[in-house]
Amino acid sequence: MISDHVKGKQKEKFSPGIQKGIHLHRVIDAYTDEHPASKEAKIFFKPYYRLYSGAIVDIIYDHFLATDEAEFPDNFLYEFSIDTYETLDPYTEIFPERFGKMFPWMKKQNWLYNYQHKEGIQKSLNGLMHRAAYLEEMDTAFSLFDEYYERLKDCYTNFWADAKPHFRKRFEELITD
Repeated sequence: MISDHVKGKQKEKFSPGIQKGIHLHRVIDAYTDEHPASKEAKIFFKPYYRLYSGAIVDIIYDHFLATDEAEFPDNFLYEFSIDTYETLDPYTEIFPERFGKMFPWMKKQNWLYNYQHKEGIQKSLNGLMHRAAYLEEMDTAFSLFDEYYERLKDCYTNFWADAKPHFRKRFEELITD
């Protein structure tokens, strides 16, 4: 959860277990950026958001993951989100400053759970805009998400079919090191 807020060698300040989590997050980000389905999904956003198109696709993939019945049947997403916040609570003292300020809002508004709703994605896109140096609007991104919803969902489906086994393997390698 904190990886995006830990730059370079700052990860060495954390325990070995947290360092492994940061490393895994970076592996996931790199794999996601380079996957052909992600490259296809970025095409919709690149003319308007250039380098930020990858971050936008990440948020959109969060939506499709949250609505993926194979991953989160019944009300499991809600339980998962609450468990995640409870797991993170004891570590608030070591959060990077920006994440530390964001986490109470994330928890209170249950961002993880609300990724399943389009309104949650719209809020997440707006949050990206406020954190990014060169973004001035996200209405276009949300309109494109809405307009190309099914095509973006296909990109997610193609990505996730490859990514899930790949990430599982990388996770298993990390925990056995």
